[in-house]
Amino acid sequence: MSSSRLESGASKRNGVSGRPRFYSAREVSLHNVAKDLWVSYLGKVYDLTPLAAQHSGNVLLKPIIEAAGKDISHWFNPKTKDIKTHIDPMTGCLKYYTPQGRFLHIPPSLPRTDWDNGFGRPWWKDSSYEVGILSTKTRFIRVINALTSQEQVLEVCNEETIMEILQRYLPYNSHAASYTWKYNGVNLDMDKTLEENGVHDEDEEFEELSMDADEYMQALHLYFNDDLTEL
Repeated sequence: MSSSRLESGASKRNGVSGRPRFYSAREVSLHNVAKDLWVSYLGKVYDLTPLAAQHSGNVLLKPIIEAAGKDISHWFNPKTKDIKTHIDPMTGCLKYYTPQGRFLHIPPSLPRTDWDNGFGRPWWKDSSYEVGILSTKTRFIRVINALTSQEQVLEVCNEETIMEILQRYLPYNSHAASYTWKYNGVNLDMDKTLEENGVHDEDEEFEELSMDADEYMQALHLYFNDDLTEL
């Protein structure tokens, strides 16, 4: 098993909430090579690195590798959650529609002796590759440590709770759970999202007013407690 797969498996669910982790499109885009291959489709994020390793050298892997790090929802029928289909002009039969090129687990348009359909569930229906949920909207916030005055800008998912944002902040401060998190002097509810805590997403307003959102980025302040809790 690749180190990428081990890492993604560990981050598949948030350690605190136990629910699937949310990812930004930028995070998915970082996994863009055959040895570290993620895609997103229909609102979820998948790590296809093991699939690529299993079929290394197979020409049918090429369209998937070319899609690494990207959203491929346009490959699918959102109602059936299956690959789009069309009437094949050569045979008059209903076939999968793959303008990007035929890929793994897609049968050939005509009968062939080398076609083996004994692979079981096609990869796009295999939930074992799922690592999380693609965020519908992200935003940037500043996290300011009132004790050290250190400041960090984080891209966070709108769906995340403050506790899940804390998980994102841990690489910058392993003792983040030993701080009280506040916004405008008010304690934040760690089990609620930014929006639910009154930290409203103003990106659209800034865009309408032609304002630089970076200059008015909302800030969360961390105030140190006595205990040194390390997650």
